[in-house]
Amino acid sequence: MSTDQRPAVTVYWRPGCPFCSSLHADLTRAGIEFQRVNIWEDPEAAAFVRSVARGNETVPTVTVGDVALVNPRVGQITELLHPEG
Repeated sequence: MSTDQRPAVTVYWRPGCPFCSSLHADLTRAGIEFQRVNIWEDPEAAAFVRSVARGNETVPTVTVGDVALVNPRVGQITELLHPEG
């Protein structure tokens, strides 16, 4: 699968979140491109996170295509990007 066909990765985060910082660093090290969305600056993004995190604003929340993951490890994201192994 070419890079153009891989699902988009979006990381929903907030300032001061150590788990977010760690995931950002892990994704960068793994060479995974991602978009960052600050839920404190985007009310719609905050509402989306609440919709997939049982009403909480748990970050990082990540979407890989249409799959949402709450506080995932980089390995979970990689598996969704490379399902063939």
